[in-house]
Amino acid sequence: MVRGRRRRGNARWPWPVLGGAGVAAAAVVAVIGIGQATGGQACAATVPAAATVTGTATHYVLAGTGNCSYPTPPADGLFVALSPPEYDNAAACGGYVEVSGPDGSVRAEVIDQCPPCAAGHIDLSEAAFSRIAPLSAGLVSVTYRPVTDPPLPAPVALRVKEGSSRYWLALLAMNTGNPLAAVQVETAPGRWLDLARADYDYWIASSGAGAGPFTVRLTDTAGHQVTVRGIGLDPGVVQTTRTPMYDTGTETAPISATSGATPTENGPASRSPVRRQHAPKPAAIDSATPVSRIPRQATAAPARALGNPSATSSCGP
Repeated sequence: MVRGRRRRGNARWPWPVLGGAGVAAAAVVAVIGIGQATGGQACAATVPAAATVTGTATHYVLAGTGNCSYPTPPADGLFVALSPPEYDNAAACGGYVEVSGPDGSVRAEVIDQCPPCAAGHIDLSEAAFSRIAPLSAGLVSVTYRPVTDPPLPAPVALRVKEGSSRYWLALLAMNTGNPLAAVQVETAPGRWLDLARADYDYWIASSGAGAGPFTVRLTDTAGHQVTVRGIGLDPGVVQTTRTPMYDTGTETAPISATSGATPTENGPASRSPVRRQHAPKPAAIDSATPVSRIPRQATAAPARALGNPSATSSCGP
């Protein structure tokens, strides 16, 4: 089937309100917040901790990029698309879920949204689905839960979106392990500009942040925080770093840039030490104005209508 246009969900992922599905283990709900830097506003969100959801899974073949905008899928082919309430305007992008099914379990990265799926229905890549059931099964019962601090596939990488300039900037962060709660750019020594997350997972400075190179600070939902320097204003280029999102020590960044699959050296760039610290209490940043994206083709069994639950986030307008 063909995915329809994306619908905006307003429930915080993974929210334990399921149409036609139950919650296997109730979450301990914590209210966490992060003080925003210059140009932002403090925000608190209600986030369930380590909720295990009982639901269903189908499988599909990704055509193009997923809604999280990552230029390529994970190298191991293990990824998942979430329902609009669980995708939550890209708040879940870059995180991982542990899925258990009839024949085993698999850890999959959230890179996409499944518009027709109700909360509790996930759509797995064929490689991921085959770890838990035969592809011929089409649709199976599963339990799944978010994973905190999974093994990282690589150090942090950043991509500047096409159309970016000194007057409008959009950044995509990859290999973060946990979903991100905040992205900031240093516009002057000690002065940080908060970027707003769009529902396609780019973080946007609507008035730009100058000509670069940029110093970028990332904070994830587990409280890890890293600062990378020397990110150039190079639209369409993936700029890799030596900085893992949650490790220790001093790193340098960036070390190279890639456009597509062929890596090219980007020179020494910045050799300033990258500071890493543990941020106190992060919260998710709500999305910016959505944009239209190309739907993807699916080869899974038709999605079942499991209801359309919603809950109101305490963060946002």
